[in-house]
Amino acid sequence: MTRIAVIDYGMGNLHSVARALQQVAPQARVQVTSDPQTLRRADRVVFPGQGAIGVCRRELERLGLIEELLRATAERPFFGMCLGPQALMSFSEENGGTPGLAVLSGRVRRFPRDLAEGGVRLKVPHMGWNQVTQTLEHPLWAGIAQDAWFYFVHSYYLCPEQQQLVAGLTDYGMRFPSAIARDNVFAVQFHPEKSAQDGLRLLANFCAWEPD
Repeated sequence: MTRIAVIDYGMGNLHSVARALQQVAPQARVQVTSDPQTLRRADRVVFPGQGAIGVCRRELERLGLIEELLRATAERPFFGMCLGPQALMSFSEENGGTPGLAVLSGRVRRFPRDLAEGGVRLKVPHMGWNQVTQTLEHPLWAGIAQDAWFYFVHSYYLCPEQQQLVAGLTDYGMRFPSAIARDNVFAVQFHPEKSAQDGLRLLANFCAWEPD
C-alpha cells in the first residue's frame, strides 16, 4: 500500500488536503503527520500550508521535521502547495526576511503595493480563481488543459534563479511563476484541494507519478 504523508506543522487546511488525496487515491494510506519517523517511511510527501513563512520555519524546526523533509525532497515524489513552494526557496522577504530551506535557488517577494491591471488597482493578497499557463511539459499536467483555472490565496510570489524550474505562469498585474518543478519535486502556488476537478486531477497525477 502506498503511504502518503501530509506534513503537519500546525498551519493550513491539512485535513481538506488529506481528504482530496484519499479521494483520488483510495487505495493509498494518507497520513497527516508531524512525526519525523512517519515522514521517513512515507512513499510520497505533500507539503501544504498557508500563513507566514517565519512561523512555518520555526514550527518545522521545533518538530524536528527539517532533516526528513529535506531527505524527502531528494529521494521521493514530493508535492508542495501554497506556502510549501515558498518554503523550498532560499529566502523570503516575509517577516522581515526569513531563510528558506534552499531546496530550490531563489527568493520569495511580496507583490508590489501599486499592483494594477488595465488602470485598476489590484488587491493583495491575490485571492480567487486564476489561470495557469503551462510552460513545461510534465506528467503532473496530464489531462489538464492549458490555461486551466486554479484557486489562489497569497501575498508573496516565487522568483526562482533558474527559469528552467518554472512549470507554470499566472498573470496578476504581472506575470509570476505559479508552478515549479525539478526532478522528483513539483510545487504550486495555488490550492489544488480547492480547485475543483483540475485540482483533483493534479493530485491524482501526483499520486501516480514515478519520477525518473
